[in-house]
Amino acid sequence: MNALAETPITADPMVAEQNARDALLQRAQSSSLWIDNVTVSFDGFKALRDLNLLLEPGELRCIIGPNGAGKTTMMDVVTGKTKPDHGQVYMSGMAHELTALSEVEIARRGIGRKFQRPTVFESLTVFENLELACRGRKGALRSLFAKVSPRQAEAINNALVTIGLQELAGLRSGLLSHGQKQWLEIGMLLVQDPKVMLVDEPVAGMTHQEIERTAELLVSLAGERTVVVVEHDMDFVRRIARTVTVLHEGHVLAEGPMDQVQSDPHVIEVYLGGSAHGD
Repeated sequence: MNALAETPITADPMVAEQNARDALLQRAQSSSLWIDNVTVSFDGFKALRDLNLLLEPGELRCIIGPNGAGKTTMMDVVTGKTKPDHGQVYMSGMAHELTALSEVEIARRGIGRKFQRPTVFESLTVFENLELACRGRKGALRSLFAKVSPRQAEAINNALVTIGLQELAGLRSGLLSHGQKQWLEIGMLLVQDPKVMLVDEPVAGMTHQEIERTAELLVSLAGERTVVVVEHDMDFVRRIARTVTVLHEGHVLAEGPMDQVQSDPHVIEVYLGGSAHGD
């Protein structure tokens, strides 16, 4: 008998789609975050179109794409600021579905977000900002007058070392440089011990030295937690990227190592242009 005749061939696209879905579900069981077929519309405009994104525990993922690609909307959905038209967001191996939860509840599950502009309390010291963030789930500035517990003090000191501001702990935050304020805000997330950190354009407005330090900091954070960096600075992305996801019109256009992504003709056409092979 012809050997080819004995080999089953799956030509049915529905079967192939189901097989792909089954493989995705298997991967999702051990994921840290899974955005599953999420669509978001604003007045008829689809900001996200059946977006699928799966992140592994301890991964550092860079998200890039032109303006309007859906990057901010994606973060808004994950953090509960925006509710999707359909689709789900799971974390911790599908243990938690987030779209039905409030922003506060999602933060308590372990999702932390750092916005592009630092939002530190400039009248407070570096230490006080970290202390306030550490107590943030209980709320209220009056908590600053309470005694810091040994566990909180350890978390604050560890964050100070990680962000490199231990020698400036007593300095009023308004006196920090722009880059130092960005690092302080990252520290304010760290004291809350997030499982997933969403970091939006962390190096905008930084000096070269601050950019170098930020790259080192973000790389050091991966492993213990999943770090998602949304950034326009392609030189910075090349410096830290392990896996890059390119969004375009609310959908994943390409995904993979930076070298592979930046040589993809579709990515070059819609986003990178002639800079795709630049330094």
